[in-house]
Amino acid sequence: METKEYTGFFKSIIDQDRCAVVICNIEHEIIYMNPAAVQSYEKWGGADLVGKSILNCHNPASGERIREVADWFAADEGHNMIYTFHNEKQNKDVYMVALREEGKLIGYYEKHEFRNPETMKFYDLY
Repeated sequence: METKEYTGFFKSIIDQDRCAVVICNIEHEIIYMNPAAVQSYEKWGGADLVGKSILNCHNPASGERIREVADWFAADEGHNMIYTFHNEKQNKDVYMVALREEGKLIGYYEKHEFRNPETMKFYDLY
């Protein structure tokens, strides 16, 4: 099967993630935000941020770091993930992750991972 046939599966994986995922192309434009990201960034525009530069969502120093990491991703196919921040208040880690197609950098995404233990019961179907 061709990759195109799996697009719905990939989108569903991102959409079901409870953590914010913001996907950018190599021009730093936000091309997709999962529902958790839309909600998390609602006071800054939420879904209206799609199509805008992620660099405009950060201060100049952070924007420069984003450019630096994107250049690092582009420099080597083995450069694919970097830890960028820990939010103490929300007890979460933030990463930038390279997106590649046939080894070529096509963009990156920002991934948030909470460190809090799960409160859901095992296999609680009802």
